[in-house]
Amino acid sequence: MFGWRARLGVIVPSSNTTVEGEFRRALPDGVSLHAARMPLESVTVEELDSMADDAVACAERLAHANVDVVAYACTTGSLLHGKGFDSDLETSLSETTGVPAVATALSVKRALKALDAKRIAVVTPYTDELNDREESYLNDAGFDVVELDGRGIEANTGIGSLRPEDAYRQVREVIAELDAESASSSPSTSASDSKSLANAVDAVFVSCTNYRTFPAVEPLESDLGIPVVTSNQATLWDALRRPGVAGSTPGRLGQKG
Repeated sequence: MFGWRARLGVIVPSSNTTVEGEFRRALPDGVSLHAARMPLESVTVEELDSMADDAVACAERLAHANVDVVAYACTTGSLLHGKGFDSDLETSLSETTGVPAVATALSVKRALKALDAKRIAVVTPYTDELNDREESYLNDAGFDVVELDGRGIEANTGIGSLRPEDAYRQVREVIAELDAESASSSPSTSASDSKSLANAVDAVFVSCTNYRTFPAVEPLESDLGIPVVTSNQATLWDALRRPGVAGSTPGRLGQKG
């Protein structure tokens, strides 16, 4: 019997090759995963905007499977139009399916707040245009984005080809820059001490549901001494809370109810 504890419906871009794999590896026993896909090949403002038009139709089809919660698993797609778009999207999907719905952008905000994070470093695979929109979104939500680094990748299959090692190294490079800046402003602080990052930021956010991150979360937290939030981790954590199922998402976030 599949889904005897809960059925999780997930809406993903058609070119996303990461969400289902990471979610399935982390789902608790008795929780099943059911996916619907929206057309998207390149992570651009134009394609993301067009993709959003299919969200309700995807939700309607997931409702046929009697899912218990729906997750819209696309970070930039759920923050594209700024403040209010994320909550309107969740409301629309919930009304369509008759069950709770979460959208990645709002899930990330909830995760960061659960970890009491205010000053954050952000790493993404995105182009500058999307990075600017994400930074504005997070700033408007009350977070101080101390540093943001993007890889400039537009093709979503290219993002899906990135490895957890790439996420780990991208975060560490950003951290090294912050530590160097901290050391230059405070000579008594050793730049080689990775724990000094805690003086600069409260958490690191790795954005994009097609960026493979789960295996990198706990090593990063261990090496840096601060929480790491990723798009998939936050989305899954948020979604599993709705039917009241204890999750097994990686990192410190997984310990939060």
